[in-house]
Amino acid sequence: MNENSLRPRTLVVILMIVSAALVRFLPSSNLFGILSNFTPIGAMALFGGCYFKDQFKAYLVPILALFLSDLLINRLFYYDHWILFYPGAAWVYAAFALSVMLGHLIRKVSFANVGVAAIGAATLHWLISDFGTWASGFTNIATGKPFEPTIVGLMQCYALGFPFYVNMILGNLFFSLVLFGGFEWLQRRYPKLSLAA
Repeated sequence: MNENSLRPRTLVVILMIVSAALVRFLPSSNLFGILSNFTPIGAMALFGGCYFKDQFKAYLVPILALFLSDLLINRLFYYDHWILFYPGAAWVYAAFALSVMLGHLIRKVSFANVGVAAIGAATLHWLISDFGTWASGFTNIATGKPFEPTIVGLMQCYALGFPFYVNMILGNLFFSLVLFGGFEWLQRRYPKLSLAA
């Protein structure tokens, strides 16, 4: 049986990514404001990139999970109508796709490899999405005016985004531990889930 069929391994990986996407609703509910950006999205991307050997699934499943959870979170918590893509979404999704690619580079699952990838994914997200915020002329929340189109404006944007970057590192590390650790444990307990099965 090839990986194009829905083997138990594929189904478990999909279910774990979907479950992680559902966890995104907790910090979005404003009950956990201090945990803003402490989400599983980076871990979802890395996990999909690592455990799907089929490149199509590696990108499709995590990106679809991100998109559908974004769609619901935006409708329930941020907008009074349905919105397909929020301002700056292209930058966030580009960073997410690069994080999937980073996950694909994990050849051996270990604390060190996954930890480095988790920090790398958060760094990619911070650099790319905040660059997008600056380049798109979004408002500086500190001044109420658009960021200056200068290096100073870009550095201000990165500085304002730094606390969210720190939370994303923590979220990536925590949820990577849950997803990667959980799946590695499941593979040992149920050998049918291993790639060689």
